[in-house]
Amino acid sequence: MATYNITVNKKQYTIEAEADVPLVWILRDNVGLKGTKFGCGIAACGACTVHLNDNPVRSCQLRISAIPSDARITTIEGIGEKSLHPIQEAWIELQVPQCGYCQSGQIMSAIGLLKRKPKPDDRDIDAALGGNLCRCGTYDRIRKAIHRATETPSQ
Repeated sequence: MATYNITVNKKQYTIEAEADVPLVWILRDNVGLKGTKFGCGIAACGACTVHLNDNPVRSCQLRISAIPSDARITTIEGIGEKSLHPIQEAWIELQVPQCGYCQSGQIMSAIGLLKRKPKPDDRDIDAALGGNLCRCGTYDRIRKAIHRATETPSQ
């Protein structure tokens, strides 16, 4: 066991954990944030996507020992804290989720895309979210929601 200092959603945490514990379990079990989902454990489904210094990463493969103490981790709970993010508004407006399990990862990847490319086309969206799987198959609604969010100024 070792002690790790991490910043999640602008709040500092001191965590006691084994070096090889994936961030997804730290977030869920130690920090108590349940929005980040465990899907496959091999970074293939995207359900565990969070932001590390504003970049989407798969938290199931990111070990707590690999996270610098000055890193900023943002989870779905940290998005739209004061008001809904345009992506969240579009998700609701277009009724994107069915079961909803993959949605936090989808949203985190979509926000990462819009930070890099504010006006993506369908190919950009498909490429950026290609690693986020949706068993319900709401890909068309996801694409439409991302386009809708580009019509609204970002937070």
